[in-house]
Amino acid sequence: MKRREFLTLPAAAIGGKLLYTLAGEPIRLQAQNGTVKVPLRFFTAEEARVITAACARIFPSDASGPGATEANVVIYIDRQLAGPYGRDKYRYTKGPWVESYPEHGYQDKASPSETYREGLKVLADFASLSLADQDARLRSIEKSHFFQLLRQHTIEGMFCDPMHGGNADMIGWQLIGFPGPRMSYFEEVDRYYGREFRPKRTSLAQILGRPARPGEDNKP
Repeated sequence: MKRREFLTLPAAAIGGKLLYTLAGEPIRLQAQNGTVKVPLRFFTAEEARVITAACARIFPSDASGPGATEANVVIYIDRQLAGPYGRDKYRYTKGPWVESYPEHGYQDKASPSETYREGLKVLADFASLSLADQDARLRSIEKSHFFQLLRQHTIEGMFCDPMHGGNADMIGWQLIGFPGPRMSYFEEVDRYYGREFRPKRTSLAQILGRPARPGEDNKP
């Protein structure tokens, strides 16, 4: 049995944020001794630190608001790679594997999890580099399939429903003013007629009134 690894982060970066268990139940991490330990499913602790640093350069925090680190994007990616998506359960993976038109999408053999394992070799010392050197390293691989996946997953982790591990405390939705997956605004049409309507951000679990089981927790 593989030894469970954890990502240890400063309390200021993650304390009090929402994550979800394998059963889809929400838990709120609380800080102890200034740090919190987040259980990892795919990454080793060192790999998680590398991905955290890389995502922070793709979607950094700045004067306009928080970024990938604050949104727990690395947790989102970790969950996806450990689940059916990471193993390419839903993609046709038989040969031949050929160069094709961009609109055909990815046509090669490697699964997302395999792509990350290879890509992490290029970023082995990434977390220890200066910010300028980190940007240079990412620019050197920006045309690779690994970087394209990493960028895509960073954006997904920023704006996904929190049940998937990212978008902690719905801070990504706050950045863009998205109120959550509301099915209807019918009741508010008359109530707010002629007035500004700023609904409270609401996750899918809050709308349903029960935990929603994310697809990455489904059995293979």
